[in-house]
Amino acid sequence: MAGNGDTQWYFSQVKGTLDDDVTEADIISCVEFNHDGDLLATGDKGGRVVIFQRDPVSKSVIPRRGEYNVYSTFQSHEPEFDYLKSLEIEEKINKIRWLKRKNQAHFLLSTNDKTIKLWKVSERDKKVEGYNTKEETGQARDPSCITQLRVPVIKPMELMVEASPRRIFANAHTYHINSISVNSDQETYLSADDLRINLWHLEITDQSFNIVDIKPTNMEELTEVITAAEFHPVECNLFVYSSSKGTIRLCDMRAAALCDRHSKLFEEPEDPTNRSFFSEIISSISDVKLSNSGRYMISRDYLSVKVWDLHMETKPIESYPVHEYLRSKLCSLYENDCIFDKFECCWNGNDSAIMTGSYNNFFRMFDRTTKKDATLEASRDVAKPKTLLKPRKVCTGGKRKKDDISVDCLDFNKKILHTAWHPLENIIAVAATNNLFLFQDKF
Repeated sequence: MAGNGDTQWYFSQVKGTLDDDVTEADIISCVEFNHDGDLLATGDKGGRVVIFQRDPVSKSVIPRRGEYNVYSTFQSHEPEFDYLKSLEIEEKINKIRWLKRKNQAHFLLSTNDKTIKLWKVSERDKKVEGYNTKEETGQARDPSCITQLRVPVIKPMELMVEASPRRIFANAHTYHINSISVNSDQETYLSADDLRINLWHLEITDQSFNIVDIKPTNMEELTEVITAAEFHPVECNLFVYSSSKGTIRLCDMRAAALCDRHSKLFEEPEDPTNRSFFSEIISSISDVKLSNSGRYMISRDYLSVKVWDLHMETKPIESYPVHEYLRSKLCSLYENDCIFDKFECCWNGNDSAIMTGSYNNFFRMFDRTTKKDATLEASRDVAKPKTLLKPRKVCTGGKRKKDDISVDCLDFNKKILHTAWHPLENIIAVAATNNLFLFQDKF
């Protein structure tokens, strides 16, 4: 698979409404492809999960197209109230993670701030008729009217997709859950909040094991929080978690039951020339993702995305500036709280390219082989099939070219926080407020 270096990206589809009247509940809060890329799930601030299925025709035509249709929509979480702490618990879906498919049904984990749910998504295209004890309407038959034995028959029906909650994992987190990650053994998963990481078995809902606890005895001594956590894609005993101090810790569950002592610590020494009041805030890692091979990982801080080799802790092997031009704007970004935005990052299928978001509905792609990068925009102006995405450029000086945009004209309310890359093909999903944009390369 190619990276993005010499790849031209085309608009494929947009899911959502392109009007300006956006309700808070419709804002997309997570995006995730399943393991073969045939399904794509989104969660929103209203607690809904929408699953899109790849159009079978779009896979078989030449050139292949990355088109997806709505497959299932269900309400995953409802707003709750914690009476002990007098706190409202939002229904917003923080993360979705797919399990590998083992049978006809699909399974996924979804979580809000406090509760994780395991959902089964299955199809029904047949129904049973001719029961002895009940009518077709579902009403019970009068036993005195049953004079002969009927043999139920299976008849075809219109395809129906059902989503049902199979497990509910609750009451294990004091703080807000920011990450869930399914282990490579497909039997356990971890969930992380600001101060603790718990290990669950998918079959057991009433107990979990606390494997990381960084809560100090005195909360006034708190200096860092956990920002993201993920299992290694191959080694079921390894996981990583990042912190607000800009560090990533690799832990081995074979070493001890409580993984407070890390096996490896990945941290880049700070450049004294860039030291400022905002240094600690912008060094906080908002996302960490291990590569599909398990050899590398990427971390996203406010201004850059870095590639780390798991064999080298001292510094990243690659560093890509995402929007360095914002360094001079940090003061105003602090005042409008944008400096605390948590951007995610993702790998392509063969670990040769990475993608992450920015402001003004821009998203950035970096090809690790050619070292080329591209700034592209998810906007309604490109929402026509097969429209070629033009590279965008942000300028900081006085003179600018026709298609360039000044850093002073960027819209900080439009931000790409959530992106996903198809595991096998160059199809990407980009969440822009309440719209899901799908782009593909020219196959």
